[in-house]
Amino acid sequence: MAVKKFRIRITADECKGCGRCLSVCPKKLISRGHDLNIQGYYPAVLESPESCIGCGSCFYQCPEPGAITIFEEE
Repeated sequence: MAVKKFRIRITADECKGCGRCLSVCPKKLISRGHDLNIQGYYPAVLESPESCIGCGSCFYQCPEPGAITIFEEE
């Protein structure tokens, strides 16, 4: 049985830097970026995408539609 792998995409220009995803990630893979996005916020960035377990906590906690997307890799 193959181990499922997941990938998260954070769309920086959609993120308003609220930090909700940072606090709920059980693996602590998300942090706040150092560069401002087009809205003037410091968006979330993914530190170790290969370690994502695909729990969806960041996605469900995010108030901005389209800012976080989770994909299952084949």
